[in-house]
Amino acid sequence: MTTHKLVSVFTIFAMFVVMANANGLTLDYYKYSCPDAEAITKRITDQYVGHVPNFAPGLLRMHFHDCIVRGCDASVLLDPTPSNNKTEKDSIPNSTLRGFEVINAIKGALEEKCPGIVSCADILSLAARDAIVKINGPYWHVPLGRKDGIISLASEALANIPSPFSNFTTLKQNFAAVGLSSKDLVVLSGAHTIGIGHCFIIQSRLYNFTGKGDTDPKLAPSYAKWLKTRCPKVVGDVKSFVYMDRITPKAFDEKYYTMVTQHRGLFESDAALLDDSETKNYIETQVYTQGETFPKDFAESITRMSLIGVLTGSQGQVRKTCGAVNYY
Repeated sequence: MTTHKLVSVFTIFAMFVVMANANGLTLDYYKYSCPDAEAITKRITDQYVGHVPNFAPGLLRMHFHDCIVRGCDASVLLDPTPSNNKTEKDSIPNSTLRGFEVINAIKGALEEKCPGIVSCADILSLAARDAIVKINGPYWHVPLGRKDGIISLASEALANIPSPFSNFTTLKQNFAAVGLSSKDLVVLSGAHTIGIGHCFIIQSRLYNFTGKGDTDPKLAPSYAKWLKTRCPKVVGDVKSFVYMDRITPKAFDEKYYTMVTQHRGLFESDAALLDDSETKNYIETQVYTQGETFPKDFAESITRMSLIGVLTGSQGQVRKTCGAVNYY
């Protein structure tokens, strides 16, 4: 490793430590209370992702959807209550989330090893990282010590999770509301380099964009034609899907940005990244340099994201199961 790269790695690591300490988290939080916590999480995550690679984008998306609503407190994992309170799980943006079984398996194993110690919020943060590393994506340090929240509302998820139909102004506002920048927006959007998009989300973009039976003019005509062969005009189809990155759909690389520059971003929110000079410049730079800084940038942005609104100390609780609040 060159001296320049060593300095870069050290600088990033130091930044993580400072950021973590500022939020009451530490990289060795479970060193004495549950020293095998990270190893157990990695082992189980690797098992699931090894059998079903699509768990990787699923867990990453779940982590984002959790943090963007009430902060990274595992509120997205809470099940509806007997009193029929609809939780974040019930919201439309979370209707296609996957990976809950992975988190539950990890939690079960950790409760056997270290009962009442490791929070679901920390498990989700670690599992998202380990899942991406398992598919040869970038590694980032995960500060630990989050506590679990006790409130989860479907209405808040619907109001706060960025929509695939959003324009750039709305996206920027969504991210700024939780302390993330335009650069964080374009970098974290790069996660669309893996995973799928469901056809029902792009139906109007393909077949009735302005209410006149037209297609979104921001879509490259050849791509729109191809999408229509994969996503026929069928009402109520919730099963059909396409890969968000058609070039290298299973590799965590910069090819998503290539898709966007070619006007083949799957969602309106992807295309919107070309409407701002800062995000457009970042995209074009990644394409030109073949993603030279993307892994480092992603590690930095997702670390910032993982610190949004964390609960620490006497705040929150460590749930016994991730789907329910502890009642004492």
